[in-house]
Amino acid sequence: MSGVDDLDPVLVHHIVNTLGWPGLRPLQERAVEPLLAGDDAVLLAPTAGGKTEAAAFPLLSQMSMQRWSDTSVLYLCPLKALLNNLLPRLQTYTAWLGRTAALWHGDVTTGRRRWILAERPDVLLTTPESLEAMLVSAHVDHKAFFSGLRAVVVDEVHAFAGDDRGWHLLAVLERLQRVVGRPIQRVGLSATVGNPAELLEWLQGTGVGKRPGRVVAPHLDEPAGSSPGGQATPPPGDVQLDYVGSVDNAATVIAALHRGEKRLVFCESRRLVEELGEKLRMKGVTTFLSHASLSVDQRRQAEEAFAEARDCVIVSTSTLELGIDVGDLDRVIQIDAPATVASFLQRIGRTGRRAGTSRNCLFLALDENGLLGAAGLLLQWSRGWVEPVVAPPEPRHIVAQQLLALCLQEHRVGDHLWPEWWNGLGLFSSEARPILRHLVEEGYLDQDGGLLFIGPEAERRFGHRHFMNLTAVFTSPPQFTVLHGRTEIGQTDPDLLTEEVAGPRRLLLAGRSWLVTYIDWSRKRCFVEPVDSGGKAKWSGFGFVRGTSFELTRVVREVLLGTDPPVDLTKRAVRSLAEAREHFLEEVHPGGTLVTRTSNSQIRWWTWAGHHANATLASTLSELTVPAQRVNDCWIRLREDVTPQMWKDALAHAVDRLSLPDVDDRAVKGLKFAEALPARLAQATLARRLADLASARIVLGEPTRFAIKPV
Repeated sequence: MSGVDDLDPVLVHHIVNTLGWPGLRPLQERAVEPLLAGDDAVLLAPTAGGKTEAAAFPLLSQMSMQRWSDTSVLYLCPLKALLNNLLPRLQTYTAWLGRTAALWHGDVTTGRRRWILAERPDVLLTTPESLEAMLVSAHVDHKAFFSGLRAVVVDEVHAFAGDDRGWHLLAVLERLQRVVGRPIQRVGLSATVGNPAELLEWLQGTGVGKRPGRVVAPHLDEPAGSSPGGQATPPPGDVQLDYVGSVDNAATVIAALHRGEKRLVFCESRRLVEELGEKLRMKGVTTFLSHASLSVDQRRQAEEAFAEARDCVIVSTSTLELGIDVGDLDRVIQIDAPATVASFLQRIGRTGRRAGTSRNCLFLALDENGLLGAAGLLLQWSRGWVEPVVAPPEPRHIVAQQLLALCLQEHRVGDHLWPEWWNGLGLFSSEARPILRHLVEEGYLDQDGGLLFIGPEAERRFGHRHFMNLTAVFTSPPQFTVLHGRTEIGQTDPDLLTEEVAGPRRLLLAGRSWLVTYIDWSRKRCFVEPVDSGGKAKWSGFGFVRGTSFELTRVVREVLLGTDPPVDLTKRAVRSLAEAREHFLEEVHPGGTLVTRTSNSQIRWWTWAGHHANATLASTLSELTVPAQRVNDCWIRLREDVTPQMWKDALAHAVDRLSLPDVDDRAVKGLKFAEALPARLAQATLARRLADLASARIVLGEPTRFAIKPV
């Protein structure tokens, strides 16, 4: 088996003498042979496992030994901040071989872009959106610029594969491969996932079965190349679960514990980040904040200051979950529970990187739901379970976006030749013809002489700033930019600027309260001055709820039935878990589901099946369920006249006629490019994504116990 000795000798010299490494880590050693052979691969390791070097060293060796020229390697990341963080390392590695690396994204200056186009760095770090912007730009000769491309590295590939950015990435890579005229080696870097073999196949796109591929994951018990079936050994470490009951109490605990240490606190919402950050500052704790609605400058300043400080706290949403370097951490603290075990693995992996330290995480539950969610997640983690990464089904809106982007890229595309650009990828084939027909009928595309080209409706909707909105696959609700003088603080929800308030209007942003002094409605700008307190934070979504999975909801039921996670439980957590078990005593049953009557005469079916399965079941059994109810993870509301016999009759054939959930109109508005789809296809896309047919079948196969007490 090849290893460090098969790398370029100059590279090996610097690994030993400049980095001072005695050798390669297991992942780096195992990645050499497949990557030097040109195989596609997914490289898996826990956080800080050396994945960047595992990909970079063999590819740079190929570049040197095979004399690749021009821009031959693309390094794609989901976040600009992660690219910024990686650039110095990759510049160092490329310089050892007399090569260059450069950065291209929305914050890169025009002058720097001109230099890149003229000099063509050997390694280009960018995002998929910026890559597509290069393909459609009139200022970039993409055929010449990418002519030397040989390999693409996709960092944090699991973060792409689980949402629409992944479909966008795959589609852009297929188009890029056609521009280049040769297969491009694809290398994905990922934290531990439950289905690495499937993740590799997803990354290969239309190359599955045509190109060799390898999963490299030496930290897993299973041999490389096999799927661990959702199992992974949980990392050792110090994990504690506490119940604090409120944000105020959480701030008190964080302020009192681990003084003199660097603490990273994760919250599940921007509002909670702001509230906790303000309370910590009021307690005299040096506190920094990071979330998506803070300005880039505010986040960068916070991350740099945190990296250099010692006795401090940074409070963040998932923006700091990925591998951005914020220095040596002492502690990770989690408020309530993250949405997935995979997220927890990323977060706990931010600690224990220094010699003599161990990975650690303190969970602080704010309420009963937070406590149960954390206990269930930790129980699943202790069993080595990690969520499989599954691409969202039926990405019709991305198909519409890609058809428009291709016509922008090529100016004219044959109305029968366009499927060739995606080589048969997913829906990007004959299945897309109804979408294409709609685009032509609505004026997004024009058609003449057998050719397709950009139409007036696409110009009107997406043409602003050189079609920049066409290359972004995320939709976010409109927000107002908040400015203190000329300094941008961040963005806030317009509802905070329109709702009725008694007295002065105050905002909470960047962990500080601000008095609103002027609102520029036409330009969506809000001017503020600092005040001592009284600010309020709020951000709205579009109404498409992801909800808790079947597996994590079911394990909460296990906790309620008496199973504790094998972590350190404080006395407060033990007492609060006992109270929760007493609270739900009549809503959980180990042998199946329960139908109960509440004190206000509601009939509830306690499925403990997760949001998507419950949405599917509510639609399937619509003759017995209350219409237009707000679906949750644990139960479904039934009609008040339901009887055991009615139930038995309804369930007799339900498993054979599962129905997709109803879709809220607000959710359709939240689907980027939904307006470029026929309404029925937009609805169908979201309905399929809201469903969990497999888990619904499991629930329908379980016995139901009626525990309805007489009124």
